[in-house]
Amino acid sequence: MVSREHKRAALHEKLQLLRSITNSHALNKTSIIVDASKYIEELKQKVERLNEDIAAAQTSNHQNPLPVVTVETLEKGFLINVLSEKSCPGLLVSILEAFEELGLNVLEARVSCTDSFRLQAVGGENEEQSETIDAQVVKQAVLQAIKNWSESTDQQE
Repeated sequence: MVSREHKRAALHEKLQLLRSITNSHALNKTSIIVDASKYIEELKQKVERLNEDIAAAQTSNHQNPLPVVTVETLEKGFLINVLSEKSCPGLLVSILEAFEELGLNVLEARVSCTDSFRLQAVGGENEEQSETIDAQVVKQAVLQAIKNWSESTDQQE
């Protein structure tokens, strides 16, 4: 007898958990299960839409594979990150030339150029420079260097 009541209590607890997860307001078992089934279908549709969005984003990335650039302001200088899913021969030189034109000294850098391109650099302003540079100026200079590099590699192909 205890076993049957224990099973019934466990089933009731699981149904209540299912009811709360699926935001069901149903009171009987059948309605809770029907609501859960509808909820699962909604989740499947959301997953399908997300997969379509991911596929669309990847397609647009292959059509326009320019690297992503972020620039953060540090106490003395900037943290610059440049990421690309593909290898970018010659890009490092273009970015370093942009740093030089801005008067940024590379204080520390990590670069990977094998299957993808990753650059993480800490740049400090040149002490002799009278004007201060902000992060947006650095980002625009790096983006322009990437654009120039991209155009020069397109012409070579």
